[in-house]
Amino acid sequence: MREPVSLPGWLAEVAGEQPYPLAFATVSGAHLYGFPSVDSDVDLRGVHVLPVGEVAGLRHGPETLDRMWTRDAVEVDLVTHDVAKFCRLLLGRNGYVLEQLLSPLVVASSEVHEELAALAPGCLTRHHAHHYLGFSRTQWRLFSRTLELKPLLYTFRVLATGTHLMRTGELEADLTRLYAYGPAYLPELVAAKREAEHGPAPAALEAVAADVERMTAELELARDSSSLPERATAADALHDLVLRARSAGADQRGHTA
Repeated sequence: MREPVSLPGWLAEVAGEQPYPLAFATVSGAHLYGFPSVDSDVDLRGVHVLPVGEVAGLRHGPETLDRMWTRDAVEVDLVTHDVAKFCRLLLGRNGYVLEQLLSPLVVASSEVHEELAALAPGCLTRHHAHHYLGFSRTQWRLFSRTLELKPLLYTFRVLATGTHLMRTGELEADLTRLYAYGPAYLPELVAAKREAEHGPAPAALEAVAADVERMTAELELARDSSSLPERATAADALHDLVLRARSAGADQRGHTA
């Protein structure tokens, strides 16, 4: 069972403070991955809906909005994409946006959000493995340079998430629910990470490279034997959803969860 996540109660106010209606906003990052630290910031991700007048004419509104601020000593990082860009990313084998869409840590939602989530299975392909393999390589290189615990946990997390997705067709981003895919010391790493955001990796992990290599090979094998399709099947449905969301305009404001 997922452990309760402590998040500020005022996050529910964020949706109404944005310049465009939000179809949804969810919590991503370490809170979603199961290892937030006492000093972790809050990563909010979501979708905004540009009005027709800012996509059909000569003046286009922002496809991506990025805002950071601090409230009550909590740093918040909010990134939203316009609904059309978000759907293009969904169809582009992008694991980040799938995790954001399906995050159980919902701050704001709407009918558009519910429809997007319902269409998510039609966006899954075996090629999502490339996203997780690439992400793991990036994080492993970062760990090799810094020896910090955070990129090491990210390495294990994405390898476990990717393998689980290839084997089951289910997206699970919480490492604490995926311990079976990793080495026995993963719970110790998670406990250490919860004490400090940028702490060092424990010195006793001489064999960590072999574990990463093993999990990488398992993800590659799971990709090659996966029953997931080669191509997404939800493109037409997403196109229709974007048109309806756009025409509804301001009526698509998200409601707080």
